[in-house]
Amino acid sequence: MRKKLYYILLAIMLCWIPTLYSCQSDSPAAPGGTAGGGGGGGLDTTGAILIDHNCTDIGAIPQAAIEKAKSDLVIAYGHTSHGSQLITGMEGLIGFISDLYAFNEDGSGGALQLRDRPFSGASDLGNPDRIAWAAATRDYLQFHAEVNVVIWAWCYQVATADEEDINTYLDLMNGLETDYPAVRFVYMTGYLDGTRTTSNLHQRNAQIRDYCRAQNKILYDFADIESYDPDGNYFADKRADDNCDYDSDGDGYEDANWALEWQSAHPGEWYDCPSAHSQPLNANLKAYAAWWLWARLAGWEAN
Repeated sequence: MRKKLYYILLAIMLCWIPTLYSCQSDSPAAPGGTAGGGGGGGLDTTGAILIDHNCTDIGAIPQAAIEKAKSDLVIAYGHTSHGSQLITGMEGLIGFISDLYAFNEDGSGGALQLRDRPFSGASDLGNPDRIAWAAATRDYLQFHAEVNVVIWAWCYQVATADEEDINTYLDLMNGLETDYPAVRFVYMTGYLDGTRTTSNLHQRNAQIRDYCRAQNKILYDFADIESYDPDGNYFADKRADDNCDYDSDGDGYEDANWALEWQSAHPGEWYDCPSAHSQPLNANLKAYAAWWLWARLAGWEAN
C-alpha cells in the first residue's frame, strides 16, 4: 500500500513541476489575455526575466503585485513613436478596467511612478546614434538617484544593425548595470518589419534574446509580443510587420491584418487607444505585458 501511495504522489509532483516556469495562470483569460499556450516568458529557468507574448494575461497578475509595483518602482522610459505603444496602451487600460492601473510622472495619488521620456541627449536606442542613450542615462541617474528602473525602446535601428552594433548595445547595458547595481535595466527587441524570419531583423532580435537568457537579464520582448494574437496564433513566419499586417496565403505580399481580425471577432474584449504605426490591440497587449514586467520587477514570482 505504501509503495502504491509513493508512486501516486510521484506522478502528481511530476505533473505539477512544469507549471512553475510559465507566464500563464490557471485563471480564465482576461480581455486580450491568453488562457493557455506555451511557456517561456516570465520566470525563466535560467533566472532571466523574459517578458513576451506569454505575459499578456492581465487578469493573472494579483492586485497585491500591482500595488507593490506602484509603491516600489520609479521608472524612467526613453522612446520614440513605436515605444509609445506601451504608454498609450497603459493609458487606455485605466478606463478599460480601473484606476488600479493608474500611472503618472510623480506617483501622486498612489499611482505607478513612470517618467515618460525624461532623458536629454537621446530619443531612443538609435537616435541620434547608437551610443548617446547610454550617456543620457548616466546624466539622468546622476541627479535622480530615486530611479530604480530604466527602460529604453528601439525605433527601426535593429533592422539596420549588424552583429557588432548589437554587441555595442549589450555592452553598454552591461556597463550601466555594473555601475548602477541598485537600478534594474530592461533590454528590448526591435519591432517587426514584414521580413522573413531569416532576415537580419529576426537574427538581431534573436541575438538580444540569447544574450538575455544566457546572462540572466531582464527583457521586454517587443517583437515577440506583436508576433502572436491573444489566442496564441503565430504570425512572424507570415512576414508580419509593426502594423500587424501579414501574408495570409504565402505569396510574399501582406494581405491581411491579425489585429483587425481579432478585434472584429472579439467585440468588448479589447479597448480602443492610440497605437503608433499599429492597431489598438497591439497597444493593449504591450500594456498587459508592461504591467507583467512591473509586477515582476517588484518581486512577483508569477508562478
